Amino acid sequence: MARIAVIGAGMGAMAAAARLAVAGHRVTVYERTETYGGAVRRLERDGFAFDTGPGLLPLPAVYRDLFVKTGKEPLEDRVQLVQVDPAARHVFADGTEVSLPNASRAGVVTALDTALGQGTGRRWGDFLVRAREAWDRTRRPLLEEPLWPDWPVLAEREPYPAVPHKRLLRTRRAGTLAEVGAWELRDQRLAALLESHALAHGLDPRTAPASAAVLPYMEHAFGIWYVRGGLRELARAVYERCVARRVEFVFGTEVARIVEKDGRATGVEFAEGGAAEAEFVVAGVAPEALSGFVGSAALRGEGQVPAQHGLPSRLTVLLALRGGRPEGTAHRTVVHAEDRDSELDALFGTSPGMPARPTVTVLRPDDPALVPDGEHEAITLTATVPALPGADEQAGRKALEAQADRMITAAERAMPGLRDRILWRETRTPADIARETGAAGGAVPAPALAAAGGRLLHPANSTGIDGLFAVGGWSHPGGGLPHAGMSGAMVAGLVVEGPEFRGSQ
Repeated sequence: MARIAVIGAGMGAMAAAARLAVAGHRVTVYERTETYGGAVRRLERDGFAFDTGPGLLPLPAVYRDLFVKTGKEPLEDRVQLVQVDPAARHVFADGTEVSLPNASRAGVVTALDTALGQGTGRRWGDFLVRAREAWDRTRRPLLEEPLWPDWPVLAEREPYPAVPHKRLLRTRRAGTLAEVGAWELRDQRLAALLESHALAHGLDPRTAPASAAVLPYMEHAFGIWYVRGGLRELARAVYERCVARRVEFVFGTEVARIVEKDGRATGVEFAEGGAAEAEFVVAGVAPEALSGFVGSAALRGEGQVPAQHGLPSRLTVLLALRGGRPEGTAHRTVVHAEDRDSELDALFGTSPGMPARPTVTVLRPDDPALVPDGEHEAITLTATVPALPGADEQAGRKALEAQADRMITAAERAMPGLRDRILWRETRTPADIARETGAAGGAVPAPALAAAGGRLLHPANSTGIDGLFAVGGWSHPGGGLPHAGMSGAMVAGLVVEGPEFRGSQ
């Protein structure tokens, strides 16, 4: 039985902790804030409750597997999972709308043909077939195995089978997601539907590789789910599973340094003094923090990809509304920007700023646990915004509040009269994300993607220091709730089985 110190109580870190405890190790989690969950938080006020981080759960199988492997009590005994249907309602720039059923290719094809015109459904359906091929080619190396030592194979090879496209007497194949939309989907609304999946992860579709096609495919193939009571309930369930497996949590304790001896991690030292010995250290922190603990030179293992930098953040607006939720309302609505090029230029240009007309996701859960009574509604608006350098609490606050107003205006395209229903609002900024997760500027990590020269891969879970492992969204296989859970499984496997661990079979 080894002593294991886990830095941070995010979802990936807790997933690793639970698995390691079941394997017989003595695990202690040190969390600098006063609660667990990382970005998966909740705000409660006046009888309203809101998720301030993720609001929906793709690939729930990751957390089902966690609960199966760490005890006899399945996930569904701890939380209530609800499949969201329709998966999303989309309101496009030209005013057309479509509601896409959850995990039904035939239903999606029919819905698109009906709403956008004959043939659009077939083109989207054919795209999903190609996206599945990209998924099949990358699923195991990107999601189920530790990062290959020869990771440049993933960086150089584009797994998406792009359709040949003749342009100016030349035959070309799409290399970016935007080119897939323009050349293969051939409809601005379908292109917007495709690109919105990249934008939701803070990726510029004009530079994101065609392999980003796996993002909409994952949602289509495995569905999208809601946790009754909010995603914070999932974090609570994982935390309670850890406690039941005798993982010790020490909150309000900041790690200042990872102790190293002869090239191996031997424990941690705390900012307020004191230390704890450990045979293994698992760090569920942002790359800047991890480098500060040991030095970036010491971390760099041979052949490791660099950490992702320059990723945007999210702005979240929580709205308490008078008036109940109408029956038949879609849980999720994506209101697409009226000028996508201007939005992308603002977000990803040389001087990132706030788009004048942003793409906004509106979440309207049908959940009595989130409202004081049936005469009120709690909704959440989210949009991609630039990360704040240094996460200065004051810098840009006025601009962010102005952007929140623009988000409400955009949401009114899907919810006429929204502004008149608002009782109060709270704006959650990149500075809030930085405070809760430790990520510089409140940046949000994206999932790992193949191709693009490795730019969207993440550093391996093993590091240049023996006994030190990285877990969570900033390490392989990247950001998002499923990916964080997968990183926990990989780290547990590497600790228990050693470097020969090759993932679940």
